[in-house]
Amino acid sequence: MENELSKLKKFNLIMGSLHFIQGCIMLILALTITKVINFKPPIWSYFLTFDKTKMSLVTDPKQIGTIPFGIFVSVFLFLSALAHFLIISPKLNLKYNKDLQKGINYFRWYEYALSSSLMIVLIATLFGVYDIGALILMFILNATMNLFGLLMEYINQYTLKTNWLAFIFGSIAGLGTWVVIILYAFGNSNPSEIPWFVYAIFGSYLVFFNLFPINMFLQYKKIGKWSNYLYGEYIYIILSLVAKTTLAWLVFSGVMQP
Repeated sequence: MENELSKLKKFNLIMGSLHFIQGCIMLILALTITKVINFKPPIWSYFLTFDKTKMSLVTDPKQIGTIPFGIFVSVFLFLSALAHFLIISPKLNLKYNKDLQKGINYFRWYEYALSSSLMIVLIATLFGVYDIGALILMFILNATMNLFGLLMEYINQYTLKTNWLAFIFGSIAGLGTWVVIILYAFGNSNPSEIPWFVYAIFGSYLVFFNLFPINMFLQYKKIGKWSNYLYGEYIYIILSLVAKTTLAWLVFSGVMQP
């Protein structure tokens, strides 16, 4: 076990470095390329006001800010790098190793709750979701989905038979963000006029969205190599790098389109 944990520590260092290097590249591009600097999706809020001419309540949209898109994409990668570097630090690595032996990783779920929720918001703005209320709810709903993942692991430390309630509730929470994205991405559009990167982002997100719960399912069903919790941990780390790299650069390429 000690040897496996030592290898896992080195693996986290490598993966954290890859996230960090990409984040630095992304940040440099975000601060130097004019098109990226100028791409700042507007954020709107809608208030009810009374229209005296119509004698009825109407919505009054007001722009309350913008999103520095390119910089936020780099933050998405830096959050992942930070999580990897934290768990290899001497003090926190001891907790990380003890938790893994219990079948739980707190760091993973807290990091996912922040980084993947930030990416959901960025993807949503590419599809035209500019309402601050909708974006906040999407962030919280996606974070909740990941925290249900933490709850799944927390509960099943103490059960002889796997309790799937947290897994089911987390899946339901995650579907909420899909509903909004699908409505904005395809609800009022001519499919032939939708840019290629929209389909690429949507398809990639769909695939990766399902691979993470599949990995958890295999862990708790103890199928094949997944009977060893550490194998599932390796898969989570690999999925995290591949998914975040793919989504980050696809989203960034969307900014570069005409």
